[in-house]
Parts: sequence; C-alpha cells; structure tokens
Amino acid sequence: MHKISLANKFFLALSLLFLPGPLFAKFDFNANCLKAYQLIFELKLNPARQMVASEKKANPNNAIVPLLENYIDFFYLLTTDSKDDFNRLKGNKGSRLDQIADDDSNSPYYLYAQAEINLQWALIRGRFGEQFNAALEIKKANSYLQENAKKFPGFHLNLKGIGLINAVLGSLPDGFMKKTLSTFGIKGNVKTGLAMMQKLAEGLPKSTYEPFYEEAVFYYSFVLVDVAHAENAYAETMKYAARVSDNSLLKSYLKAYVSAKRGHNEEAIGVLAERPSGGQYQAFPYLDYLMGIARLNKLDFSAAAYFNKFLQSNKGVSYVKDSYLHLGWIELISGDIKGYQAYAEKVKGMGYAINERDKQALNEVASGSPNVGLLKARLLFDGGYYSKSLEILGGIKEGDLSLVKDRTEYHYRLGRNNDELGKWDAALEHYQQAVNYGKSLKAYFAANSALCMGKIYMKKKAYTQAKASFNTAINMKDHQYENSIESEARDSLRRIN
Repeated sequence: MHKISLANKFFLALSLLFLPGPLFAKFDFNANCLKAYQLIFELKLNPARQMVASEKKANPNNAIVPLLENYIDFFYLLTTDSKDDFNRLKGNKGSRLDQIADDDSNSPYYLYAQAEINLQWALIRGRFGEQFNAALEIKKANSYLQENAKKFPGFHLNLKGIGLINAVLGSLPDGFMKKTLSTFGIKGNVKTGLAMMQKLAEGLPKSTYEPFYEEAVFYYSFVLVDVAHAENAYAETMKYAARVSDNSLLKSYLKAYVSAKRGHNEEAIGVLAERPSGGQYQAFPYLDYLMGIARLNKLDFSAAAYFNKFLQSNKGVSYVKDSYLHLGWIELISGDIKGYQAYAEKVKGMGYAINERDKQALNEVASGSPNVGLLKARLLFDGGYYSKSLEILGGIKEGDLSLVKDRTEYHYRLGRNNDELGKWDAALEHYQQAVNYGKSLKAYFAANSALCMGKIYMKKKAYTQAKASFNTAINMKDHQYENSIESEARDSLRRIN
C-alpha cells in the first residue's frame, strides 16, 4: 500500500505537480520544504528544524518557511505542554505573518498560510487559558479561509481549516468563547465540518495534495472522537491512519489516543509499546501518561511506573493532578488508605487546574475516597472490559451503599456497561435510576445518564423520548463536565430537528 512517506527522489517531481507555474514563485513548497513538512508530521522536529533552516538560508524570501516554522512551534508546544515555552514562542507569530503578508497575494498559499498560523495559535492558546486571543485568531483564520475559498475554489486545503472551525464552533457550549465568536458573526455546524474533513481525507490520496493527507487525518480523527463523539470514530481513524507511515510518532499517538478513548484498550497498549523511538523524535511525555491510563484500565498496577515516568519528564501544565489521582487509586485498590490520602494531598497541591481532567481530579479528591468496587468497575469500563465491569458490579449490593452519590454511580455504571453490550432496555432502566438519585448532585452521573438515554432513544427512533432526555441533560446545572454534556445534548437535539 502506498505510504504518505515518499522517497526523496520523488519530492521534486511531486512539488512540480501541485505547484505549477510562476504563480507560486514566492510560495515555493519545494522538495526541501516537503521533506521538512513530512518530518514535522512524524514528530521528528529537530531534523525538520535543520531542513527549514537550510531552506531559509538558501531561499530567504520563500514564504513557506515561516509557515513551516510555525508548524514546528505548534507541535513542539503540543508535545511539551510547557507554559514557559508557550510564552517564549508566541512572539514569533507576528514576524511570520508579516513576512507572508509581504509576499505574492495571487498565490492560494497567501491567505491559507496566514489562516493556518492564526488557527494553530488559537488551538494552542486554548490549552493555556487565553480564550479571548484564541477567539480573535479563529475570527481571522475563518475570514482568510472563506476569502481564499472564493478566490481559489479548487484549492482543496481550504476544507481542512474551514471544516475544523465549523466542527469545533458548532460543538461549543454556551459560554465566553461561543458568545465572543457569535459577536463576530461566526457560527459553526458539526455535521458540515465533519463532511468537509471527511471529503478531504477521502480525496487527498487521489490528488496532487497528497502530502497533506496525514494532517487532514490528524484533525479529522480528533474532531470525530473529542468534538462529535462519533460512534464511528475508532473505525474511521484506523481506516484513514492505515496508509500513514509507521515511522510517524504522530500516527502512534493518534491511534493510541482514539483506541483508549473508544474502549480498544489492548490495542492502545500495543500501539504505545511499539511506537517508534530514537533521538530524532520529539520527546512526548504524554504518551507515558496514556500508557499508565491504559494499563490501569485493565487493573494492571504496572501503570504506576508510567505515571511516575510522566511526572518526572513532564514540564507541562496538564495531567499532573490526574496522574497523582491515578497513583492514589492504585494505593486505594491495594488497600492502602494512607497511601491514597498522601496522593490526594498531591492532587490538591501539585500541577494546575486548567485541563478538564485535572479539574475533575480536584473534584474527585474533594468528594472523598471512592468506593473500591465502583472504582474497579469504572476503570474496567473505561478500558472496554464491559463484561468484567458487570461482574464487579454484580458483587455490589445497592443496599450496602450508604451515599446517594455511590448509589447514583452504581446505576450509572450498570447503565453504561449494558448500553455498550447492546442491552438497551436494561441500560435505560439503570440510567433512569441514576437520574432519579443524582439530579441534584455535583457529580456528572445523572446528567450523562440523561444524555445516554437520549442516544438510545435516537437509535430506537423514539424521538419524543430522545428530546425529553436531552432536555433533561441540558437542564441539569452546576455539575461536573456540564459544558461538554450540554454541548453534546444540544448538538443531538439539532440533529433530531
């Protein structure tokens, strides 16, 4: 099967294919730039830096260079998650845009490159809490891409950014970012965005824009799993990632992340264990964190070594609190209450509360130590071990659970496992019990139960009940994951209507 990683001798011919004529004289995506771009998407960032520096020296006026430099900064910050590096590098944006703005406005890369740089910084700013600046950059990116699509309708790459903006904005819950972008007149549509991105992923291998395939698949997969919460996210990701080179560490990240999120835990572990390594690859501590998650989801306590490795090498702002929480859970399941409490104190005192997982970790320890049986069932469910999770729940008697939160979670876990196993009537019964018990709790179990009920009713084509369930989820306030649950419920209502 043809891979995206092309032999060097074909790069010049390929560049001539999709950059024909004098129109692209100053935006020169030549063989060196194509090779650097490929290295970036394999997460070989240092070799990519060297190639870009060489191109910059040979062709100082090539306006593709600042775009590639921005790609490198984007993936460097994605992998390090470092606030200090973010503050150091974000000043590069202005000079890069200035260089591009002085170049050939008749090239389709003129507006596209400016849009890409703005969009990349918007995505990174969101990780560090700079929401207003991110909104301004999304506004600029959207404006550039819409104009470029009118000027160059045959320039396929416009679909990537426009599709991404549509999907992300269409899923935003009510809040500061959505309100700000609405003020700018920008609204999204998840279905429209997904259709654009799928069209691009499907069509690029058949076009002269094939080198951009991996980037299109990267964004499409994350929108499927994290934005649209699509049931086919795993199947689509594996389908489109198959033709990406196995030399790509980004491919390993993508496959492992989607596998872990969609209950294909053994595959996630296998992909992470076999991921490419070596000095040419960018350090990526998050992958050790992800391995810890996957191993603990099968109650494998070797997970502790991966969480500790992540904590030792990580310089970022995310997943520190969540790592300490998981280390605490290992102690709790092992019967060491004091060990759990010690890690609970670290959850409170270490790391930042920017990422949703870290905010949730704080909420978890504030709620007290979890019921060990329910915790085991939860972890096994997250790993996709639904029958084993039900076995654990079968050994728990509801009457022995004195806390309303635990009774709510008990029915929620029974609902989730039966749901995944296709036992919809049993799932609906337990979800309704969770809603009844937990509608006033800060825990997310009741609200997410209502959301899951709506999804089942949609599958049954019982749209009246589905709408009622989604509205129940929306009307529950002041609970964990409120924004994401409400956003998904509203998007589901739009699909019904």
